Amino acid sequence: MRVEALWRYPVKSLGGEPLEEAELTPDGVAGDRLVHVGLPWGPVTGRSKHGLLTIPASTGADGRPQVAGLPWDGPEAAALIADVAGPHARLVRYAGPERFDVANLLVATDGAVAELGVDVRRLRPNILIGGVPASAERSWGRRALAIGDALVGVINLRQRCVVTTIDPDTGEQDAEVLRRIGAEFAGRIALNCWVIRPGVIRAGDPVELVDSEARAEHVGGWIVGAPYDVDAA
Repeated sequence: MRVEALWRYPVKSLGGEPLEEAELTPDGVAGDRLVHVGLPWGPVTGRSKHGLLTIPASTGADGRPQVAGLPWDGPEAAALIADVAGPHARLVRYAGPERFDVANLLVATDGAVAELGVDVRRLRPNILIGGVPASAERSWGRRALAIGDALVGVINLRQRCVVTTIDPDTGEQDAEVLRRIGAEFAGRIALNCWVIRPGVIRAGDPVELVDSEARAEHVGGWIVGAPYDVDAA
């Protein structure tokens, strides 16, 4: 097995940026989801505002998130977000663990993605592992992935949502994608993961499935009811 591809999502629910290498920290990929779209009563995501998923995000040379090549905290980026998410939406920087819906790292496998037959970007993984049989990921729970100096713990399979139905380029919806995930994958595809041992990983790195007794201490964020105060954030 090998690392087939890597992504970071500097702004939650916006497009991901492909990487050649990623620094894995105890908080997931360095620079991941540092900014989100906030409303007065809480965050808003691509689940309800599908157009957010089509807006590109990246990390500038200064390490700061960008929205469509613009500084995330500038008026132009704010206007782009408001056009999609509504006039009360604004971009907020928040680095707490609650910014991740479930776990702070998502790993997909090429065999499962090929069996589903969609653009892998619909699943929004941080890591795509290549050379994996279609059903293999379903038996990886509570084991670990050794990648270079890093060790990634596998928690469980990810329950999928409406985001998988949205084309990341056009924003068009295909409800059949989620129906198939439900019917053929019991609603779950790709793996909730966490970083046991930090390190830098690169596309092409070999990956080994290993045993581990380590267990994640934090699983779950806003989606499971964590407190949220947009002004404090």
